[in-house]
Amino acid sequence: MAAFSESLDEWTAAQITDLNPDWKTAGVLELNWSGPEPESVTDLGEVSALVLTHHNWAGRPSHCNYEWVLPRGYKVIGKLPLLRTKPSSSYSTGWWLGEQLARQRRWDRGEREPWSDPREMTRTGAEINQAMNELAGPRRDIRSLSVTEVESLDCDRLAEHFPALVLLSLSGNLGLLSQASSLNRLASLRRLHITDLFGMSKSDRLLPKCVPALELLCLHSVPHEYAVAMRATWRPEIPHGTFVEITAARKPEWVAENRANPLRDWDGREHISGTCYKEAVAQYKETRQAVIAVLSGHSDENLPAQLVQIGREYGMGFNELDRRTRFIATDEREELFAALDFIVSDAEATLGLALGAVRGSLAAGVDAVRDW
Repeated sequence: MAAFSESLDEWTAAQITDLNPDWKTAGVLELNWSGPEPESVTDLGEVSALVLTHHNWAGRPSHCNYEWVLPRGYKVIGKLPLLRTKPSSSYSTGWWLGEQLARQRRWDRGEREPWSDPREMTRTGAEINQAMNELAGPRRDIRSLSVTEVESLDCDRLAEHFPALVLLSLSGNLGLLSQASSLNRLASLRRLHITDLFGMSKSDRLLPKCVPALELLCLHSVPHEYAVAMRATWRPEIPHGTFVEITAARKPEWVAENRANPLRDWDGREHISGTCYKEAVAQYKETRQAVIAVLSGHSDENLPAQLVQIGREYGMGFNELDRRTRFIATDEREELFAALDFIVSDAEATLGLALGAVRGSLAAGVDAVRDW
């Protein structure tokens, strides 16, 4: 199987070593080859598996399990004897054929400094809005754009300023995308990720006739109406080479209810049941109310001790929840402490006070009792 690599500016090739029907994955072994577009395996000449020695790879073959939808820009060119029979234990989403070969070749040339592709850009929402205000004309050289922390973003302006995008990733925190239908102007788009952004409707859906090269569509926590329309539009394209993953479609009432809920991303998380999520949110709200009540009092007497006790109750509440379902891992632990920070920040805004010491007291109470 062969594909054109943006990283190499050439074609490259790989061997599919195995398929896993249970996980719906394909084992993909990259070959140490690049060149003009091949018509068959004979055009590859004598080939070998790509062995990685750059950075900390220490001689491991570039062998990974990807979703088993062959991207539409890839093509089957024939068969070769298996170069590796042992299944890979690595997994990834999105076939990134050519990236490891490009990195290995830079390493082999002695280039040890961190390298960034000038055609790739990563910005926050505020930074990209400022950049678009300052741009004199389109940036046709930018092929990959990742925008994080989006509060509001005009997709019409985005398509105007970055018309040659191949990869686009947009994420926010209940941020707003406007004129999302303008993403249909990105005719070269191959991958689209949108996470935790709203404002889109069914009329904003991407159309296969407008973005015919789209190989990967990943949407998470987007408007329900938009998610349904995108799923209906792109599911028929899966057999033609578009991987579609759409999760956590949100209805308007969910958005309204969860703007002040830092644990909202737990809703629909694979290992967190609906009941567990509701009880977790109830514990969070109880803690928030207790903190506001204590800080709204007219006396500072015993304030640190009261906050430590609130932290202890928060920690014990989640101890009990975790004992039942064992759902708190590293991510959830960090999110529970981030939720405490959210409570304090909310209290600072509500009461007009600087409450830095409050964070320490709450965290001390949690650490004294938590099992997670």
